[in-house]
Amino acid sequence: MTFEPERMGYSSQELADKLRELRKRSGLSGARVAARSNMSQSKVSRIENGKVRPSLVDVEQILRAIDAPADLVAEISALARMANTDWQDARSLRRKGLDKKQFELAGLEKTSSDFRYFLLSMITGLLSTPEYIRASLGHIPGNHSKAVAKKLERQGVLYDRSKRFTFILTEQAVRWPLVPPDALAVQIDRLTSLTHLPNLRLGVIPIESTTTPAPLNTFTVYDDRIATVEVSTGILVLRDPRDVRSHLQEFAVYEELALFGEAARERLAEWSVNCRG
Repeated sequence: MTFEPERMGYSSQELADKLRELRKRSGLSGARVAARSNMSQSKVSRIENGKVRPSLVDVEQILRAIDAPADLVAEISALARMANTDWQDARSLRRKGLDKKQFELAGLEKTSSDFRYFLLSMITGLLSTPEYIRASLGHIPGNHSKAVAKKLERQGVLYDRSKRFTFILTEQAVRWPLVPPDALAVQIDRLTSLTHLPNLRLGVIPIESTTTPAPLNTFTVYDDRIATVEVSTGILVLRDPRDVRSHLQEFAVYEELALFGEAARERLAEWSVNCRG
């Protein structure tokens, strides 16, 4: 079953309707399906009414409980993956206003406590200087003063001691010349200063490190419930536990390769000096 990216995240009700239809067709009551699926009857009811977004595991358990045919299992499983994946295309985000995305991110940050950022090609807004933030939006037409202000405001979350942050940056991300050399040196110095926050770990992966597998995307994991993946044309939001777990496992590989603490500060200082010539 094939879906266009724009359908991602809009399949939840369709999935609920399909599961309810298949359950009724099987002749089983909601209570019987719940017992066979090892979940509560209320959860099955909420899934069928579209009030709860089921994971792929939930869907597989229900499909086994009703003895769904193999062809329908493949179709419904594909639909479940789409329901657990949102696609936010860059053009739509820009039309709505980039500051609106900042409010969404602030909401995620408010409701999460453990953050993992893998930064492949540039520095994220939470770690950025005002000049770096403005430069990161420079290729997009329009006035982005509200978005810049909201990005800077969001940085306050780094000082919330109840939250834990781990940032891993490649050398390319740190040294990419998005701003002039003197401004980049200031940006690198900011990274160094943030390594002293007690609730924040910032690691760097030097270019000479052997990395397997080769990283393909920047991504963020919020607790163990949501992973977001950035590509040039938009952002994927993944909620299925297996997708999130896969990104946590990938992050752990990069964490083993990264330099932290004094080793990271020494490398950052070297790169800063190189910027200043």
